[in-house]
Amino acid sequence: MTKPTKIAVVCNYALNPNRIGGMDRFYAAYDKKAKELGYDIDWYFLEYQPFDFYSGLTVFSADKQNVEAFFLEKVNQDHLKYDVLVTHFLALCTSFFKKAKVLGIKKTIVVDHNPRPLEGFPLSKILKNKIKGVLYSSYIDQFVGVSKYTRKQILKDYGFFLNMKTSVINNGIDTSVFRKRIDENNNKFVVSSHLRHSKGIQDLIQAVSILDDIIKNQIQIDVYGEGPYESELLEMTKAHNLEGIIHFKGGSSQLNELLSNYSYLLQPTYMECFSLSILESLAANVPVITTPVGGNLEIIEHGNNGFVFQPKDWTALAAILKGIVLGDLKIDKDVSKQIEKDFDLEMMVEGHIGLLG
Repeated sequence: MTKPTKIAVVCNYALNPNRIGGMDRFYAAYDKKAKELGYDIDWYFLEYQPFDFYSGLTVFSADKQNVEAFFLEKVNQDHLKYDVLVTHFLALCTSFFKKAKVLGIKKTIVVDHNPRPLEGFPLSKILKNKIKGVLYSSYIDQFVGVSKYTRKQILKDYGFFLNMKTSVINNGIDTSVFRKRIDENNNKFVVSSHLRHSKGIQDLIQAVSILDDIIKNQIQIDVYGEGPYESELLEMTKAHNLEGIIHFKGGSSQLNELLSNYSYLLQPTYMECFSLSILESLAANVPVITTPVGGNLEIIEHGNNGFVFQPKDWTALAAILKGIVLGDLKIDKDVSKQIEKDFDLEMMVEGHIGLLG
């Protein structure tokens, strides 16, 4: 009887009991499926303090150190042997992958979740990526983009010669855990986002600030998330006297149930790959107001399951909010059907498991 293939999954991702979202459910489902098929799997995360959701996984925590360096050091120190290396949220085509191959890893799969800047990379970064593609892509057996957009960016960044070993596996979610919206919810909007500048929440604050009071006072916006830009956003909200309208709720592990309390998801982002927040919102039958960045237009069709405006154009966002309040703009169809059909978690898991063979 042959030994099961040993897999290491290295993720530049911090596990948090207050934030159990789409990727957390993917990790758990992938682990379960891999073990059912006889694989032996270890997980390396940026940060982890044990909690129940991850109790069935073998997890090693880098404790906020560099997760790649932590992985290499642990494998060397403990004389660990892995057949397959899978990475999520790591930079592509770095010396890490060459060092990993030296450890005896037979197959390396990298999954690109990394958004690109709205203005594109500077020339120096473009040239560095091209060089890295030449130097280190041979140590990677499979590149995976989480959207068509991401696949195109991988080839653009690191070289079109990677075409034959670059594929697309769309992000997916467990649609069964989402409670569905069944009414209009009276102009209640939700933001589910890491709080950093590139998510554009400052533009949302600006958009609300320029609305007439009669419109503004009919709106409620709840922001779920944490991040380094939180204090600036709170200050902006206070400076515009919007504290009674925009409420910062912190992180939540219950968004699968909370989303159904809202009319629309707001996502004024500058950069995205393939947004799990959008998928989760649509699964809850909550249309999305967002920008046409990354893979967003692979999911959102203006006027069909949401509304689209250009990044940083808060006047356009304000017009959309006003139109919704006045009843001039409305999405009254069930927007969850597309997600159940095309972006189910099981499809995502099967796609990634299929790369192991």
